[in-house]
Amino acid sequence: MKNAFTHITALLSTCALLLTACGGSNTSTNSTNKIIPIGIAVAQTSNVALLGQEQVAGAKIAEKYFNDKGGINGTPFKLVFQDTAGDEAGTINAFQALINKDKVVGIVGPTLSQQAFSADPIAERSKIPVLGPSNTAKGIPEIGDYIARVSAPVSVVAPNSVKAAIKLNPNIKRVAVFYAQNDAFSKSETEIFQQTVKEQGLELVTVQRFQTSDTDFQSQATNAINLKPDLVIISGLAADGGNLVRQLRELGYKGLIVGGNGLNTSNILPVCKALCDGVLIAQAYSPEHPGEINAAFRKAYVDQYKKEPPQFSAQAFAAVQVYVEALKSLDQKSKVNQLQIQELRTELNKQLLTGKYNTPLGEIGFTPIGEVVQKDFYVAQIKMESDGSKGKFTFLK
Repeated sequence: MKNAFTHITALLSTCALLLTACGGSNTSTNSTNKIIPIGIAVAQTSNVALLGQEQVAGAKIAEKYFNDKGGINGTPFKLVFQDTAGDEAGTINAFQALINKDKVVGIVGPTLSQQAFSADPIAERSKIPVLGPSNTAKGIPEIGDYIARVSAPVSVVAPNSVKAAIKLNPNIKRVAVFYAQNDAFSKSETEIFQQTVKEQGLELVTVQRFQTSDTDFQSQATNAINLKPDLVIISGLAADGGNLVRQLRELGYKGLIVGGNGLNTSNILPVCKALCDGVLIAQAYSPEHPGEINAAFRKAYVDQYKKEPPQFSAQAFAAVQVYVEALKSLDQKSKVNQLQIQELRTELNKQLLTGKYNTPLGEIGFTPIGEVVQKDFYVAQIKMESDGSKGKFTFLK
């Protein structure tokens, strides 16, 4: 009997250990298996995927780079991807899955500000940190204590491209503005563009509205061209913005074009092809930025994709980096694998806001409300080959 009792006791002990290892206990993070999950909620399908796919690329490069360097003080992390698609409903579903099913410690996403205004409040109520990789509209960090962004606000970035256009053509006097009225970011960005036009002493001759789902811009483009603008400014996304650029050129507009942040991707090049040539777009990232971390990121991206890394990939990389470095600092104080999931999320949020991070974007930090602090910005001009087969972003000095 004694031997039988000893055998049963040993079996019960083994079962208890197995339950703990398999996540049978709720007292610690989802990382009891020694892998720390970080959520990535970006658009992998829909028309927004032209931007979201670049974010996936940057995040995956960061995952490999930092895990190869030891992860979280020897503990690996994994990225858990959820597709937000292009609308608010898809983003809400993605956030809820990451928070409740995947038990991630924090979220990078979503792709659009429009989506952030709908989904970020869910993360705020769940007290899980969110880092917006490309949410630049006014009011994003103010959504709540757990909401921050690595993407500089449009109010800081957008004016640079208008000033660059004036430098290229000091004779600019008349300006036509186009914006996607169904997109929160585009509405926020166009306000900054229009304010900048007035501050520069230029005449705003027309404001034309469209939808991000539009493909035919002949009416708006014709109306604007008839007013003889010297400069056109477009706030939209890659697909609609690229089509608008193409149709403006096909209808005979020959002046400078400034594209907003939604056009800040090489994925617009197949849309407007040779007619993309000359478009100016302000940048929060340059592949030529000095520093070891950017050199490593740039090399990894070029090796895999055979082209220079775009801003959206660099910002996604930076967001993952912030989580990794904040988790490493937190782990030195108390082992993150031993914290309950909600405690870990709360302490991680506090930690990430206090750090300084040397990223591909340059050194960044955060204000107490989660606004990114960044000092390096640029303006690029698209240069296309005459047949429209290839093009690149050339950074202006």
